[in-house]
Amino acid sequence: MKTTMKKLCLLVIAGSILGITPALAQRQAPPEGGPPKAFTVPANETYTLPNGLKVTLVPYGIIPKAAISLAVDAGEINEGSGRIGVASLTTDLMKEGTESQTAQQVAEAAARMGSTLEIHAGKDQTKLGIDVLQEFAPDAVKLLADVAQHPRLPQSEIDRLKNDALRQIALQNSQPQTIAVARFRKILYGSHPYAIVVPTEDDIKKLTIQDAKDFYAGNFGAQRAHLYVAGKFDAAGVKKAIAESFSGWNKGAARMENVPVMKPQHVLDVTDRPGAPQSTLLVGLPVPPATSPDTVSLIVTNSLLGGSFNSRITTNIREAKGYTYSPFSELSRRYHDGYWVESADVTTQFTGPSLKEIFFEVTRMQKEPVSEPELKGIQNYLSGIFVIQNSNRSALIGQLQNVDFQGLGENYLKTYVSRINAVTPAVVQKMTQEYIKPEEMTIVVVGDKAKIADQLTQFQPSK
Repeated sequence: MKTTMKKLCLLVIAGSILGITPALAQRQAPPEGGPPKAFTVPANETYTLPNGLKVTLVPYGIIPKAAISLAVDAGEINEGSGRIGVASLTTDLMKEGTESQTAQQVAEAAARMGSTLEIHAGKDQTKLGIDVLQEFAPDAVKLLADVAQHPRLPQSEIDRLKNDALRQIALQNSQPQTIAVARFRKILYGSHPYAIVVPTEDDIKKLTIQDAKDFYAGNFGAQRAHLYVAGKFDAAGVKKAIAESFSGWNKGAARMENVPVMKPQHVLDVTDRPGAPQSTLLVGLPVPPATSPDTVSLIVTNSLLGGSFNSRITTNIREAKGYTYSPFSELSRRYHDGYWVESADVTTQFTGPSLKEIFFEVTRMQKEPVSEPELKGIQNYLSGIFVIQNSNRSALIGQLQNVDFQGLGENYLKTYVSRINAVTPAVVQKMTQEYIKPEEMTIVVVGDKAKIADQLTQFQPSK
């Protein structure tokens, strides 16, 4: 009896679901989207202290918090061939306190403001940041200024930090993605500092505390720095704190510019990982820098080709064929430099077929204009995520930092959405024809060579 009742209940439920599904589907169909809205850059103030420090203040939002970020034009590009790894070591040491405060005191001061202080060295810049409750913004400025200008750089911590770095290097070098990126960058950049993805163990072992002190002294100064404050804050109090805590910073050396000169190289580079169940693929080539008038058109083109979940390459090798789980293409940027690259971890037996489909999609976009609906979908996507990218104080600072760092001009953010939506199918086709050329691409493969060698024969460059 109970079994019969259960079956009846299931039939009733199933019938109900079948009966309401069409109506639900009809009700849940998304409404037609409105025209994309341009992003309005919040009113802001930028000024420069006598020592060269730039300051940008952006009152923004209603949440009673303020983000403070200091970008210093000092990074891995400034290391020099004999001190690879010193930029990250220096920033790690900067976390160990100042001349007047221990690391614990710095951490406790940040915690009292409802935050932690972050420091990170990148390829071109070092960034210090903190996000605090509104009333603590002036104090946070002073704390960040102390860490930036008066780091203790203690000898006592260097061995521990170097050992931490060595463990990270061992971990990174065990990852096929790191191996692939290192090979790709080496081929593209040669002896330029951008070629270095991970320092060697010897690089780290030979670094000394004096190397860190020299790196800091030679690269940190007011005229290389730009301070950003965004969110809710008392402007008068913050300005006073900036003047008091940053005006005495030495001007320091001017920013060093070292823009690489790259040429496309059509090569196939294979690194053997015996027994690997997957092959890691990187396929790409140099493209114009962010300052190019074609930048926005290239952003749309990349998103259509491989840079979004609904892109052509993703739909092909992930959705239709199941060769990989997470393929992705990007426009990778550094200072006045850039390349396009498609990356994917594919099942070993589909290494060659995956490359074939990637090139097929590139060639198809070169030969046939994309449809208006397909293009419009990507434009709506890019317009939407742009709004999200600017939806909080820290994200807005990131956008402003990128514009200032690359020299894109104050109208870049204001006109971004309109320029995204002005791209036509003919422009996408032209961008692919001019810049995404299969015959000029570097192909990097990390995988089981014994199982993939025959699959790769057709991709060997002709002599």
